[in-house]
Amino acid sequence: MKYAAIKNNLFIKNRSKFAKAMQSNSMAIFNSNDIYPISADSALPFAQHRDIFYLSGVDQEESILVIFPDCPKKEHREILFLKETNDHIAIWEGKKLNKEDALNTSGIETVYWLQDLDKILFELMTQAESVYLNTNEHYRASTETETREARFIKSLQKKYPAHTYLRSQPLLQKIRSVKEKEEIDLIQQACNITEKGFKRVLSFTKPGVMEFEIEAEYIHEFIRNRSDGFAYTPIIGSGYNACVLHYIENNQTCKDGDVILMDVGASYANYASDMTRCIPVSGKFTDRQKAVYTAVLNVKKAAAKLLVPGTIWADYHVEVGKIMTKELIGLGLITNDDVAKEDPKWPAYKKYFMHGTSHHMGLDTHDYGILTEPMEAGMVFTVEPGIYIPDEKLGIRLEDDYVIQENGEPFNLMANIPIEINEIEALMAQK
Repeated sequence: MKYAAIKNNLFIKNRSKFAKAMQSNSMAIFNSNDIYPISADSALPFAQHRDIFYLSGVDQEESILVIFPDCPKKEHREILFLKETNDHIAIWEGKKLNKEDALNTSGIETVYWLQDLDKILFELMTQAESVYLNTNEHYRASTETETREARFIKSLQKKYPAHTYLRSQPLLQKIRSVKEKEEIDLIQQACNITEKGFKRVLSFTKPGVMEFEIEAEYIHEFIRNRSDGFAYTPIIGSGYNACVLHYIENNQTCKDGDVILMDVGASYANYASDMTRCIPVSGKFTDRQKAVYTAVLNVKKAAAKLLVPGTIWADYHVEVGKIMTKELIGLGLITNDDVAKEDPKWPAYKKYFMHGTSHHMGLDTHDYGILTEPMEAGMVFTVEPGIYIPDEKLGIRLEDDYVIQENGEPFNLMANIPIEINEIEALMAQK
């Protein structure tokens, strides 16, 4: 890992919150992700399952975490199982966690090698009445590949069919959605790295550059600042491409007169940032581009003020829709008559702003959170309104990341990233 060591008190607190939410005499088990093969002897870079990282800080494949608060043996109330390291692995793959490293990383005192799993697990299963299994229940989840977690669950249930099995996700959805201060600091670090990448791009961009060249400038700045890399696949869309919501080819020429939409975020210590900025290829916005940009910025500023404790996500989006409707009428894109005749299930503004305004953010770019429950202090949300006009080859989206506060307006983690038209034009003129 490139990121600096994280103090294990964060993971100790996270396990404590989870343990308090568990039923009595129950055990929870969490697995690392697989290393996914490509072909021949190639594999994708390892990316840790966010849940085991959240609860242990372990960022290594073939690891298993067990939490069993009521276990008769005190030393088995928290256990880590790790792949046993050796000199051969150290030479060919690099240093892996030994038992002392695992303790320092996680704060867990009991660490076994994986070859002891079946023996220890049999003992634990005879003592536990129920077991929490970790399935992916995110509202956007679409998993076709069988994960290491899924294989483990099938094997466990086959071997121990008489146990009661519970779901860890409802607990994690709740506790992961409210961030500890240490987590917010890590997200802030990711945002700060994203800021550096954006400022680098401002001085680099000019007519004739390729979208992928801009992508390369971002990753250069991210890696040199200890980022894990992109928090998600970056979108660098110029001209018409900015109107394609999930455009990721990034293979076209940026032309004079076009605006580039850049939806990019750095990851730091597995924590995401999520930024969108739009800049003119030439360094100067046209009057029409300024008008659309200003409308989006107005919506963003108004929407952010609605992120306060007690707000319901669905109601929030209705209010943002009203704000966007007013701006679109002002731009001449829709009329009051369009609004009067609109389908309530697909309001008139959706022709030009068809996606949501905000989502939870944290260890995952689209992070855990129960959307039907009120917003709380400590939650982190994006705010990302957009207006997309394919006929004009113009798409504008602006996005920052906000922490909901106990009192007052949310704190903008990206407040230092230029967003005003005059700021962007002035910085681009300094080439």
